[in-house]
Amino acid sequence: MTAKVKHWQDPVNLVLGLWMLASPWVLAYQTEPAAAWNAVIVGALIGVLALFELFQVKAWEEWASVALGLWLVISPWVLGFSGMATAMWNAMIVGFVVALLALWALGTDRDIGGWWSHA
Repeated sequence: MTAKVKHWQDPVNLVLGLWMLASPWVLAYQTEPAAAWNAVIVGALIGVLALFELFQVKAWEEWASVALGLWLVISPWVLGFSGMATAMWNAMIVGFVVALLALWALGTDRDIGGWWSHA
């Protein structure tokens, strides 16, 4: 029995989730509690969802990834760390990419949505 990844987007989102988890220390914003905790918690959630998606893809998992990605995009203003350029840009870029990849998987997989599938 061989395991096969259904969407290439899921391993990428796993890496992005792990990056968010580590980014407060790598980018040196670990002393900013709102930005650091946001990165750790949301990064862990993105990583766990992506890990689940590697084994069995469900539409709700992809939609949850979209929601987490969108949260990362707006979180610098909601949580008040928009003045920290490094943390803000990291959250925005990673959030945008996570949401885009999850939407891409949803749009191209007929089993979970597939509104953008080839005939």
